[in-house]
Amino acid sequence: MKIKDIADILNAEIVCGFNEINREANYCFASDLMSDVLTIDKDNLLLITGLSNLQTIRTAEMSDIFAIIFARNKEITEEMKKLAEDNNMVLLKCKYSMFKTSGILYKNGINPVY
Repeated sequence: MKIKDIADILNAEIVCGFNEINREANYCFASDLMSDVLTIDKDNLLLITGLSNLQTIRTAEMSDIFAIIFARNKEITEEMKKLAEDNNMVLLKCKYSMFKTSGILYKNGINPVY
């Protein structure tokens, strides 16, 4: 599913990475534990998290994750946005919980990692 379609079905705000919104995400992983994120090895992976800090962006970059959904309406700082832009990442801000966000994406065809 394309990132722009994911943003639409989640009523999410695209904060940055507009040049990547036509890119496909095939898998999704939801976690607030960045150590768990580092164990995932999938292409076209989308991360859902409520952990809103620079470490999340750095972890995603190390794991080749190109798009992050920040659940629970978490704030995205300018510093996070800048780091994501430097790494060609899409950041989305979603008002739903991680559980609801995951359920909506699963129902619409995004595959789980496990």
